[in-house]
Amino acid sequence: MQTQAQPTTNTPLQSPARRVAPGVYIKRLLFVNIVFLGEPGGPWILIDAGMPGYADAILAAAQAIYGPGARPQACVLTHGHYDHIGSLANVLERIWPGLPVFAHPLEQPYLDGTAAYPAPDPTVGGGIMPWVALGFPRGPFDFSANLRPLPADGTVPFAHGWRWVHTPGHAPGHVSLWRAQDRCLVAGDAVVCTRQESAYWVATQRPELNGPPKYWTTDWQAAARSVRTLASLQPATLVSGHGGTLQGPRLGQAFRQLTARFEAEQVPHGGRYAASPVVQSQAGVVYVPPLPLRPYVKLALVLAGGLATLLWLGNNLGAQRPQKQKAPPA
Repeated sequence: MQTQAQPTTNTPLQSPARRVAPGVYIKRLLFVNIVFLGEPGGPWILIDAGMPGYADAILAAAQAIYGPGARPQACVLTHGHYDHIGSLANVLERIWPGLPVFAHPLEQPYLDGTAAYPAPDPTVGGGIMPWVALGFPRGPFDFSANLRPLPADGTVPFAHGWRWVHTPGHAPGHVSLWRAQDRCLVAGDAVVCTRQESAYWVATQRPELNGPPKYWTTDWQAAARSVRTLASLQPATLVSGHGGTLQGPRLGQAFRQLTARFEAEQVPHGGRYAASPVVQSQAGVVYVPPLPLRPYVKLALVLAGGLATLLWLGNNLGAQRPQKQKAPPA
């Protein structure tokens, strides 16, 4: 059973950005969301940087909210996966040079050129998106000139009233942002508001509360703890890295259902990381579970069988095709 919550009824997703709470604006870039935190006329920060090729779209959305010459005080990364930092290099080079970039210390080896993320597991979750993600770069990404650690006291730089919460599992240094005043949660990929494994759901953006994207979650025990941590906050508004915004009285019920059935419905049954997590430290990857051969052998057999069928059909159809008779010599 899937868990659903009440979607917002704000301006359409195709608008430059939409306001979902005081000083909280969300912008969808292809299939991933970025967030602007801060009221117009005051300091503001950028949360994540989306897929590559969207630096100009980020600038246009910022100017629509904050006016010409808009510049954030900082960029805060929920984590460093490719779909959340794809436009960051271009933003730092062309749009806002010198912009400080804050991330959790456990995320920094993947953002300072030291280490690459573990490979995603395309065999879990079903759908085509896990196989698409297999082609995403894993790093190392190098933003060391701009990179800063998030403050150890849990505050979010330049964002009054916001605190960061360590929510590992999908990535070791994944963080979510929380404002207790109005119980607004920016969750990154710790939970997502669509079924991210399905290309159909990604395209339609039907609102539904799910755990983190299965194909790139490498520690399911930590992911379960993180989901329960976020549920205990009892958020009234949820903005995630994928899908629409969820809010209203049904959001609490959706979180309760998600946590109650997390191990049964969200954790993959099989796959590379379901039973044994990746072990990571401030230096990067320490241990990666071995690759399970069964799903890849099955895929190879299916592909080989399909290729053999095509060859057989080609040979037989060619043999049955009537041959043109040559005209007798004059």
